[in-house]
Amino acid sequence: MSGFPEFALDRAFGHPRGLLGAAGGWLMARCNAATEQQVVRLARLSGTERVLVIGPGPGVGLRAAAGQAAQVVAVEPSEQMRHAAAHRCSDLANVNVQDGDAESTGQPDAAFDVVLSVNNVQLWPDRVAALAELRRVLRPGGTLLLSAHGRWLPGGRTGLDADVRAAGFTDVQVWAWQPPGRSGAQVQARAVRPR
Repeated sequence: MSGFPEFALDRAFGHPRGLLGAAGGWLMARCNAATEQQVVRLARLSGTERVLVIGPGPGVGLRAAAGQAAQVVAVEPSEQMRHAAAHRCSDLANVNVQDGDAESTGQPDAAFDVVLSVNNVQLWPDRVAALAELRRVLRPGGTLLLSAHGRWLPGGRTGLDADVRAAGFTDVQVWAWQPPGRSGAQVQARAVRPR
């Protein structure tokens, strides 16, 4: 049985809903913005790509990606965050926010050039299964970019590296990054779906 801290964290960040979800969404938008921007920069988008964003929360990174890509689809398990992300991007015709998560995106095979995920890898119940799903939806040669709170990431950098490789990605790079401000250190990863 989980205690109150786990319950509160799940309601605020894991599956945001209610007042805790609203507070969590506000914190995500404020505290994750630099990391969201960093991951979008790392994607080196040229305006022609189809991008999948996993768990966009309130949509800060989703909006940043949409400004540089042809089409952006987001899958988000929280109804409250789907509404927040859709609202944040309501003026953008190239954004589509859908129900889903990393293990079950509901997207076709090889449909995306880039997959992005910021600060939710640590919440995936089965990280290897989720990574296999993300590999499936990436086109051959497509890029996976992940960023997660290092303090909360099971297995840390080494574990993430091993799981990304186990899912069949190549050219795997995993490193630490410190966002500006008070946000904790991030573990970031870039990998490619083999051709």
